[in-house]
Amino acid sequence: MSEQDANAPAAKAGRKRSLVEMTLLTLAMFGFGFAMVPLYNALCELTGLNGRDEGMLVASTLQSEPDLSRKVTVQFLTVVNGGREWQFRPEVSEIRVHPGELTTVNFIAENMLDQDVVGQAVPAVTPGKAARHVKKTECFCFNQQPFKAREKKIMPVRLMLERDLPADLDTVTLSYTFFDVTELAQQAGKPKS
Repeated sequence: MSEQDANAPAAKAGRKRSLVEMTLLTLAMFGFGFAMVPLYNALCELTGLNGRDEGMLVASTLQSEPDLSRKVTVQFLTVVNGGREWQFRPEVSEIRVHPGELTTVNFIAENMLDQDVVGQAVPAVTPGKAARHVKKTECFCFNQQPFKAREKKIMPVRLMLERDLPADLDTVTLSYTFFDVTELAQQAGKPKS
């Protein structure tokens, strides 16, 4: 018996173990993707991370005098997690605003599937020190968004950068990652046994 024949069972066992490990890793990553939205929401509620604290949601009658001495560029980025067949984009990729100025930006989302889905957008603000200065009175990211098959929605974000935004910040980026939370929404809607 050759040395190659003697090592064949060990090599086969090694390949099988690698296949099992890769399968488990893939399943864990997939599960983490589903758990991302509720975990992120819980973390943000506890820590105020990325401006997702009570300060982000402000009264719709917010009054502030804009700081006309400066303008800040606000950029908008969007991502659909997991390569889902959805369209998701801002109507404009960036705006220039005075700190203290309340403004509205529309986002367009479309379910390209022939079935109903539920999405949830998770926001992030960069640089991190700008997050606490971003105030929103309205945002599609506050709630899950149900879509009928092939439905298209225009979803507004009404926001303001506070006047005390640090002077060294001339660009703030708001990014939104849209997750498919259809299963999660269905499970939440089921009566408890």
